[in-house]
Amino acid sequence: MDRRQIIMSCAASSALFAGKSVWSPGRSNPQNVAALLSSTSPNAAVAPPKTRLQAAEEMVNSETRTAIAQGLRFLKSRQVISGGFTGAFGTNGYASGTAVTALAGLAFMCGGSTPFDGPFASHIRKCTQFLLAHTSAKGYISSPGNQRSNMYGHGYGMLFLSQVYGMSGSQAVEATLRRAVTMTCNVQNDLGGWRYQPKKQEGDLSITICQIMALRAAHDAGMQVSEEVRDRTLEYVYKSQKRDGSFQYMLRGGRVSLALTAAGVVSLYSAGVYDGEPVEKALKWIFARRPQKGQSSRQVSPMNYYYAHYYAVQAMWHAQIKHPEFWNQWYPAVRDELLNRATQGIWDDPKVCPEFSTAMACIILQIPFNYLPVFAP
Repeated sequence: MDRRQIIMSCAASSALFAGKSVWSPGRSNPQNVAALLSSTSPNAAVAPPKTRLQAAEEMVNSETRTAIAQGLRFLKSRQVISGGFTGAFGTNGYASGTAVTALAGLAFMCGGSTPFDGPFASHIRKCTQFLLAHTSAKGYISSPGNQRSNMYGHGYGMLFLSQVYGMSGSQAVEATLRRAVTMTCNVQNDLGGWRYQPKKQEGDLSITICQIMALRAAHDAGMQVSEEVRDRTLEYVYKSQKRDGSFQYMLRGGRVSLALTAAGVVSLYSAGVYDGEPVEKALKWIFARRPQKGQSSRQVSPMNYYYAHYYAVQAMWHAQIKHPEFWNQWYPAVRDELLNRATQGIWDDPKVCPEFSTAMACIILQIPFNYLPVFAP
């Protein structure tokens, strides 16, 4: 069975998110948790349009495929296989947290592996086990004693588990994901945002995008998210945008950057807003700051390079439907820039860890494969 068909079966209709529609349940197919760990695949849905995928895959040249393969092998080699950190990618620092574990799991799935099939199936299952084991009774996905992941790790954890649940229908994943979704909705502040800790406090756009994208993914996998949560989030995102199309860090002000503006666009996509002036202005602002040969993307600081391009590539990938010229120029540029940054398939971010940056780079480079519904246009 084609792995793309297996993976795409976890996507519910995105029309449920369009306009003012309620974030009602998509589909739910609960099974015993053993199904998650078995080699049995769920029923497949129709694959996405083949012609568009073929054209996109041509952009992933042989050099890129080699780098991706090396990167995924590096992540595989770094995963802890025994002890209390089984499934994580280290025993201390960022690598031992839920954020890196979830992102590495997404990188494996972006290459076509599922919890049932593919060269990284067992590693996806280990990521799942780690995240399930590190979700509190209240639904907070976080490694005890590891403060580095915070609500980033919670958001990425929900995002990853939603994809696993959509593929497996596992009751254990469903129960954990429902708790996580409930917790996220409960700690949204009155203005629609989230911040570092799982409590109501002044929000920032960087944390907020992690939550809204995860809620969208959970919805598509069958979780119910209220219209009220969506509407508050949309209001927050709209208020974060400046007149020139860029997005700022907090409602009371702060920096603007490519990372935040790309996050703003993806936030709108996640809430079902795919066009209109706010999207168009932001896309043009981002595209004007695309990577250029011989120089890095403007307004991308070294401290959030991979985070910025993780959202920027999603913004451009979705934009291809209306602006194919954006995608056709953006992906080759960021691809070549990432290839120049790699050392035998390892991307290093000294402020975080190589496991983080390698996972992010692999996700970015594999976006054209279009395997995961949460990233699909």
